[in-house]
Amino acid sequence: QVQLEESGGGLVQPGGSLRLSCSASGIIVSNNPMGWYRQPPGKQRDLVAGIARDGRPVYTDSAKGRFTVFRDSAKNTVYLQMNSLQPEDSAVYYCSIGDTWGQGTLVTISS
Repeated sequence: QVQLEESGGGLVQPGGSLRLSCSASGIIVSNNPMGWYRQPPGKQRDLVAGIARDGRPVYTDSAKGRFTVFRDSAKNTVYLQMNSLQPEDSAVYYCSIGDTWGQGTLVTISS
């Protein structure tokens, strides 16, 4: 059974940083493409960034230059480092591999 668990969300001020983690069990993250998504309140869930099977990162325009996605094969975990956060980045962030989703972690950017 594949399970994903996000962590690392929280409340930070504008301009701050957070590192989200997506810990996987039942699947090897380095053998699979993976995506980070976010869903602001009342809005749809959209892709933010991803990492291909070969480790190549993919970023949407909203993430380019501010977010970095990377994985630690030893920990079977994928990370999303988010810098220069702004209020519009506030959302529940999810990781996904295939058709499996984590429960999400809430990110709130506010002064």
